[in-house]
Amino acid sequence: MKRLLATMAVLASAAVAQQDKRVRIDVEDYLIEAEIDPRAQTLKATVAARFQPGEDTLTAVFELNNALQLTRVVDGTGRQIPATRNPQDFTVRLNFPESLPKGKTATAIFTYEGKLVGNPDESPVYGIKFAAINPDFAYLMYPARWFPVSEYTADRFTATLKIAVPPEFQVIGAGLETKSEAGGKTVHEFANTRPSFPGSIAVVKGTGIKSSSAGVTTLFHFRGESAGMAASYGEETGKIMTWLTDLYGLPPQANLTIVETEAGAPNGYSAPGILFLNTRSIGKSVNSRLLVNQMSRQWWGNSVSPLSRNHIWITNGGARYAELMWLEQSAGAAALEAELRDIYIEALTVDEPPVIQAGRLEDYSPEFNAITSAKGAAVMGMLRHVAGEEAFKKTLKTFLTENAGKSAGTEAFRKQAEAASGQNLQGFFIQWIESQGAPEFKLEYTVYRTTKGFRVMGKVMQDLDTFRMPVDLLIETEGNPERKTVEVVGTSSEFIVETFGRPKKVTLDPGYKVLRFSNQVRVAVAIRRGEMFAEVSEFPDALKEYQKALDSNRNSSMAHFRVGELFFLQRNYQAAANEFRYALDGDLEPKWIEVWGHINLGQIFDITNQRERAVSEYNQAIRTKDNTQGAQEVAAKYMRTPYQRPAQAEN
Repeated sequence: MKRLLATMAVLASAAVAQQDKRVRIDVEDYLIEAEIDPRAQTLKATVAARFQPGEDTLTAVFELNNALQLTRVVDGTGRQIPATRNPQDFTVRLNFPESLPKGKTATAIFTYEGKLVGNPDESPVYGIKFAAINPDFAYLMYPARWFPVSEYTADRFTATLKIAVPPEFQVIGAGLETKSEAGGKTVHEFANTRPSFPGSIAVVKGTGIKSSSAGVTTLFHFRGESAGMAASYGEETGKIMTWLTDLYGLPPQANLTIVETEAGAPNGYSAPGILFLNTRSIGKSVNSRLLVNQMSRQWWGNSVSPLSRNHIWITNGGARYAELMWLEQSAGAAALEAELRDIYIEALTVDEPPVIQAGRLEDYSPEFNAITSAKGAAVMGMLRHVAGEEAFKKTLKTFLTENAGKSAGTEAFRKQAEAASGQNLQGFFIQWIESQGAPEFKLEYTVYRTTKGFRVMGKVMQDLDTFRMPVDLLIETEGNPERKTVEVVGTSSEFIVETFGRPKKVTLDPGYKVLRFSNQVRVAVAIRRGEMFAEVSEFPDALKEYQKALDSNRNSSMAHFRVGELFFLQRNYQAAANEFRYALDGDLEPKWIEVWGHINLGQIFDITNQRERAVSEYNQAIRTKDNTQGAQEVAAKYMRTPYQRPAQAEN
């Protein structure tokens, strides 16, 4: 993982340096004419991009998928423009014979073709399929750069798309649609006259499944088993759209089309009027949280886009926090609090860069997601705490309404929050958006008896000198609890609270409203980092992180369990068995460790030809009645048939 992160950092730095050398261009409009042949899995396209340079320049840089071979680039007069490609960053550099004046419209017409078979290694976002042309269906999303892109996620544009497909196929796209016939093909034309990101399409068979709920009509293009989920998803989509409209204001488009992609594609992607969901994420029950996240992006990102990628925390954080607000209204405040803790842990796995420099990170990387999505959502939650419920919701709705169809940044969001709350929030945004680090509170207090009851005198200490934040204080007494807000400023802040009943316990930030460290959080963060290393098979580094967790809490069942998994993968079965035993003897947090600890021990005993002991472990797993991730079915399966370890290739 360290090697991976180092490589990513180098690539990101190189990309930033390269971007710094680029002259910024504003693409105003595209005319995209493309022919898609599902049987051959090919795309042929001619794209005219009309743009204005931000300064006088001889060059313009676009991004284009490496699977597409560029055959010709000409200007608006038909004169050929020399072009060079850099496969490392998917760029095409156009070298004009004469300088393009700042602010004067120019045109570049690209002709290219290629096969888009969904190879994740060719994707501009490594390992994720954003485009694939299959014999029965296809999807081409904007992040795939299947047409020349400038200022990804930030440069809004109008577009006319003319997509030709065989007559048995339909094309799903954003904009006003018309159809025509030409050369035995059906040409679907989509006109988009308002600047946005209308560069995502799907090619499907059939007319789809319509579902109406709460006045919202949704068209589904689901295949196979997923088709049976359309009605349930339609009902939930109507409920969510109604709720989001109340929260954010009128949607850019109320009636959506939802398209199934395939394994390897992103769990979800939101384009104007279209949601793409992969087969696994659709599942066998409605994935409400994914729906909320992706539907909210009709506002966050499609309606209001970030000023640049350094401001994308507003988009990703806004969508992630929409999930939490939906969870709160459907499952209660306790569910919100529990989920917020998990998001805080994810946010704290990355120390740098500050949120406002997230553009340095690779799109969709764990680090990028931790900073822009998890920490972005954490900032939204803390702003809600600081500004108050009414002001926070007013901030969201007004920001999205006033900036609809535009790009907006952190400063605009801060000013909107200040106007709604009546507070100066400059320090808040400097702390959480422009700076790094999170506090770890220490609480000291003394209780005195007074003539009217009791007095609690204490101080809150932490190590961030510029920190300032209101923090809740809960004092549990023999009678009713007392609550107070302490303004924590700098490294030490004193407080006094009068109570009638005798104080029994004083808790700082009981609702976990502030992104902060504690011993428990440090353990969880170390485990999460270890999981990130394990995902890319960097086992020594994963083990170091798990050891950090155990150094803080030797009783952590989760840390022992993860170490056991590492040893199991490395076929060190005695060490793995020891760790699973330690996990079962630990704090059993989370609870599912009990059932899976017994299953893993059973598998080890099966591998080592100790069937009787294996059956005993599977029986203990079944007795827990815990079916997390299908544990009961797995235990029952190995009760009937011994576990066999996978074959391993010899070196």
